[in-house]
Amino acid sequence: MSFRRGGARSGDRGNTRFGYADTGGNPPARKVIRSAKLAALPLAFAGRQVAGASQRAIGRPAEEIDRQIQLRTAEHMADVLGELKGCAAKLGQILGIYELALPPELAEPYRMALSRLQDAAPPMLPATVHAVLADSFGPEWRDSFREFDDRRAASATIGQVHRAIWHDGRAVAVKVMYPGARAAVDSDLRQLRALAWLTPVFAPYADGPAIVGELAESLRAELDFEAEARSQRRFARTYADDPDFRVPQVVAQRGDVIISEWLDGIPLSRLITAGAQAERDRVGMLAIRFFWSSAPRSGLLYGDPHPGNFRVLPDGRLGVVDFGACPAWPPPQFPELVHDLADALINGGPAELDAFARRHGFTDAERGLDSAGLADKLLPFTEILCHDTFHADIAWLRGRTLDAMSPKLSNAYRQLAVPAYLMPFQRGLVTLFGTVAQLGTTGPMRDEVIRWSPEFSAVMERYRQRTGGPTDLNAVRLRRAGAAAKGFAAG
Repeated sequence: MSFRRGGARSGDRGNTRFGYADTGGNPPARKVIRSAKLAALPLAFAGRQVAGASQRAIGRPAEEIDRQIQLRTAEHMADVLGELKGCAAKLGQILGIYELALPPELAEPYRMALSRLQDAAPPMLPATVHAVLADSFGPEWRDSFREFDDRRAASATIGQVHRAIWHDGRAVAVKVMYPGARAAVDSDLRQLRALAWLTPVFAPYADGPAIVGELAESLRAELDFEAEARSQRRFARTYADDPDFRVPQVVAQRGDVIISEWLDGIPLSRLITAGAQAERDRVGMLAIRFFWSSAPRSGLLYGDPHPGNFRVLPDGRLGVVDFGACPAWPPPQFPELVHDLADALINGGPAELDAFARRHGFTDAERGLDSAGLADKLLPFTEILCHDTFHADIAWLRGRTLDAMSPKLSNAYRQLAVPAYLMPFQRGLVTLFGTVAQLGTTGPMRDEVIRWSPEFSAVMERYRQRTGGPTDLNAVRLRRAGAAAKGFAAG
């Protein structure tokens, strides 16, 4: 790779989203347009609901109408996100996981929008990159580097990465935030809070404002490069000399720039498309290990186990980057929640699952809960604990997502109100499932989860003591299926 100190090249175009090369209109006008587009989403959804009520009145099947509303809402939301950047691009990454799991007729609008998100991130002009570095490190910023490559090595949702040689000879990754990113993201987040109206489409009893607010705060936290550098330093200390992982050291952080050790490695995107299955299995299990071990080992949750944040290093270790979404974890109530849920599923029945849901705020005394149906819905997840090895692929993920998103009134998931504090963990877990499924991972997932979760371990030990035998959770699966069938027959 060549290194240059040149200025702007002829033909380079700046990023119009953040206003460093205005090619039409002006930033305030575009801000108004962004707000208007986001504000139009709930109005359009309300219109579809009214139209759906009219269709029901003339006898059109409710399930067909609900599915059509979901499809049109997905198309509209994906179209709007495809025209925005900032936090919209981060949401686009999350949507990308769901896009993998959706049937083709629902996935297409998301796929098109995600393509636009990727294509609509033009590189910053070299002069703009230099200006950010000067603002953060001072006008003599070049003195810190032996060489600096003006070409971006990678793009991020709120910035881009350049390869350079630090003054001591180390190869480094220089992550530079887009100028105006904070103001643009804050503006978008204020409007995205209005997306709380969308939660009743999939979860009628969820606290939409609280959930969207929690998600918004986690996205805003990724704008704090000082906090990100602290998290990365903590992970680097925790995993120093680890035989399985490498977290690059933070070399320097000032203002809107983070400089870290450069990692040479194979991106997971290449492994997913062309890697040998044995290597994909190994890396998938390492991704599981890093996510589940992050909180017990560091006190922080690694909240963004996206394929783009992993590299397979020449020595076989998994390199991990991007520590902007790493909240302190767990909250005080989380370990008990994990234990009670696992205990209800493994050692209990529908009655215990109903008690769990009420105890932890997933339902209340005023609402009914199809506990047997919910236990049946959760069977595919307990399958991970049923076998010495488990295989997760896109077909498995698609089945789980379709179960959760089904608009049928009988869908037990729709009866639940998920506590907002779980959003960081849910986001991370969904992203992990997407990564593992894309790799088509087969491995001892049960042992890996139990290794890092004393709550799961305690539940499994109780099962062994109660049954007097090994942990054959296939018996649990059969008992769950029988309980679900009895509940259905009784209903």
